[in-house]
Amino acid sequence: MRQSGIAALFAAAMLAVSLLACGSAGAEIVVTVDKAKQRMSVVVDGEHRYTWPVSTGLGGTPSGSYRPQILSRNHRSTIFGNAPMPFAIFYSGHYAIHGTTAVAQLGRRASKGCVRLHPSNAATLFALVQKHGMASTRILIQDSATRVAQR
Repeated sequence: MRQSGIAALFAAAMLAVSLLACGSAGAEIVVTVDKAKQRMSVVVDGEHRYTWPVSTGLGGTPSGSYRPQILSRNHRSTIFGNAPMPFAIFYSGHYAIHGTTAVAQLGRRASKGCVRLHPSNAATLFALVQKHGMASTRILIQDSATRVAQR
């Protein structure tokens, strides 16, 4: 009886260790959008992976620290005339990071508030968030001069 109790305790401990290992298997992704420079950097587990030009809002894109809320591969805007928003990562209400057909405008403010990327870069980011999970992803939107505290 005592040996079966030890075996049960050992099995429970192994299960807990395996669950913890699965929970930490996802890499931490930090997406930083610099509105002043119109650039996005992507860091995965502390290693810089990408820097891409973006277009943020003409009237402004809200600054802050966010987590992805919804992923939508082939989204169309119901607010802006069914405009395509491929590889959309919604992070605050109707604000999203997404691909754009207006690639010539990347590197300067041009959107209605979202963060626009080249469609291939949006696909890469979307796949990273899908692979590692929304809970492991942080989106920081800031001006160069104003750093947002990481939460």
